[in-house]
Amino acid sequence: MPRPIRATISRAALAHNLTVAKRHAGRAKVWAVTKANAYGHGIERAARAFEAADGFAVLDFAEAERLRHAGVKKPVLMLEGFFEPADIELLSRHALTPVIHSAEQVKMLAGARLAEGLDLYLKVNSGMNRLGFAEAELGAAYKALRAHPKVRRITFMTHFADADGASGVAAQLASFEALTRRFDVQARCFAKSAALIRFPEARADWVRPGIMLYGGSPFADLSAEELGLKPAMTLTSQIIGIQKLERGERIGYGFAYEATGPMTVAIVACGYADGYPRHAPTGTPVLVNGTRARLVGRVSMDMISVDVSDLRDARIGIPVTLWGEGLPADEVGAAAGTLSYELFTKLTARVPVVET
Repeated sequence: MPRPIRATISRAALAHNLTVAKRHAGRAKVWAVTKANAYGHGIERAARAFEAADGFAVLDFAEAERLRHAGVKKPVLMLEGFFEPADIELLSRHALTPVIHSAEQVKMLAGARLAEGLDLYLKVNSGMNRLGFAEAELGAAYKALRAHPKVRRITFMTHFADADGASGVAAQLASFEALTRRFDVQARCFAKSAALIRFPEARADWVRPGIMLYGGSPFADLSAEELGLKPAMTLTSQIIGIQKLERGERIGYGFAYEATGPMTVAIVACGYADGYPRHAPTGTPVLVNGTRARLVGRVSMDMISVDVSDLRDARIGIPVTLWGEGLPADEVGAAAGTLSYELFTKLTARVPVVET
């Protein structure tokens, strides 16, 4: 039989989470962010689940092509635009909407021959200082793009750095308005998941939720359940070994955990080669046959050790949930010093995926 680990993706949960996002969006249109293979959930699977979205947002051309080959006819937003002149032909071939964020991209577009008209997004640096035009370059970029005979609609966008934190979005919204008030702004795109939920003033014309679509919370102080979201990915495995330890005996590589008394340890078929975080410490929660337990010792490539001393029914073959239904990925990520984003996107190819 195959190794017992698997990831179960709920199409119904994905669709439900999009409904929650649309409810927050109000009249704004929704880009379903499906970059990074739909946060590890599978682009084609996400395309089917998010059929009610107004468009899809991805990072690279391979992802965009997968969406088109999956039959997606709706707009596709390229979040980093294009990377070299040869990419521009792909924009027309697949009817893609690029984000323009640098003077170099403007120059490449000016020198290209476009067969079809092109809608695009113009990214404004409102304070995050990652991608986008600051005040000194914005005017020239807009003028050059507006003068291009094949450029049709220009949507202005920005990205919030702290929508889930203390700073909020007010300062960046004010900066955006100051930078763009002299232009003919036909449409705007602001909010990702955190801003969409927390700041109605950031809805604008388009929103682009990401993590909330996959059942993760963008906030440290609000759970996905509290936000009305459902886990879309559940990673499960089984106990494949049992060890009885006495006080003073140690566990795994580096003897990283020492038993403080008699204990029972379950060995579970899941490790960092499956995508489980190698740096997850002792105490990281695990669900054994529906009961909470804790990881002990170091995560190995193929296995983890779980303290099941208080579980009477712990034996080989018992199911274990690493995250998902019954055990939020956000909680596991926080215990491991990371985020549900990373857990989802680091699921490796050797883990079988089942859609329900």
